[in-house]
Amino acid sequence: MTIYLDNAATTPVDPRVVDAMLPYLREAFGNPASGTHGYGQTAARAVEHAREQVAALLNAQPAEIAWTSGATESNNLALKGAATALAGRGRHLVTLATEHKAVLDTLHWLETQGFGVTVIAPEASGLVSLEKFAHALRPGTTLASVMLVNNEIGVIQDIAALGALCRERGVLFHVDAAQASGKLPIDLAALPVDLMSLTAHKTYGPKGIGALYVRRGVTLDCQMHGGGHERGLRSGTLPAHQIAGMGACFDIARREMATEVPRIRAQRDRLWAALRDIEGVRLNGDFTQRIAHNLNISIAGCALQLDTLTEVAISSASACVAGQASHVIEALGGNATDPVMRITVGRLNTDAEIDAAADYLRTNIVNGRTRP
Repeated sequence: MTIYLDNAATTPVDPRVVDAMLPYLREAFGNPASGTHGYGQTAARAVEHAREQVAALLNAQPAEIAWTSGATESNNLALKGAATALAGRGRHLVTLATEHKAVLDTLHWLETQGFGVTVIAPEASGLVSLEKFAHALRPGTTLASVMLVNNEIGVIQDIAALGALCRERGVLFHVDAAQASGKLPIDLAALPVDLMSLTAHKTYGPKGIGALYVRRGVTLDCQMHGGGHERGLRSGTLPAHQIAGMGACFDIARREMATEVPRIRAQRDRLWAALRDIEGVRLNGDFTQRIAHNLNISIAGCALQLDTLTEVAISSASACVAGQASHVIEALGGNATDPVMRITVGRLNTDAEIDAAADYLRTNIVNGRTRP
């Protein structure tokens, strides 16, 4: 069986999450907005319980969690909704060159609507300089957006310091945390973050469901009009089964993260120890300020094609831009023609799988270097 090491693209759904979802696909199938009968009331209770579970992982208030279809929609709602709501105060926005395309493309669209966007190049480590970030915030800046954990190279930005700079200048701060939830502590009661995008399927939950944290008092222009669901932020019938799944996977993460993360980090480090001395292998991004499960390497002078690796499942970049050169590696000054491996360890991987994958990858990398 192929060893799955592409957990940054998506994670397998935890069987406990499947169990939590099934009742709302079978007997409890009601529309959560149908409050006049038991079917709808049961579904509505599930939705609110899941909202509490998501909020608990983040130390937020349940009322600050709005359901969406995933992190891409959450990013769109946060960025477009905040930019247009605050357009009377200013029309300048700030982000990093290494952000997810769901942020970069949304901001590019806002540029066509008359907004100005400053895109900051990170340091070679993948981390943004606080000085550069502070310099980019100017009069008329209303919103800044920075990922907590980069989806390709796994580096962890100093969100507390960046958010403090935004708070000092009255700038709303949006954080894409799709790759961070359940993998490192997030305390929104303490962090100076106004908007945070989340998804279930990176945290062993179902695809097609996500959430946006909206700090109390922050106003967004609605991007999905209809029945006024989610306090007017996002209309549409709520999928109770998916929402129950997101609540369950966030609850599992809250309870098990303290023991799971060290185990996954040890497996990642074990894999890196087996690959790091291969000629031409280079780690992309800072190793210390890095999420526990991520290993991203470039291989100079190698002709290896990832689709020939039949015994391991890994990727070269974000699954959202498959087939394209990595804009993240290019922003770090890397050679876009070198093969890149994004290897991400997950909850279900065993030590035996890690060792087998290391041997297999090492053999194929070495053989790939010797091809004419």
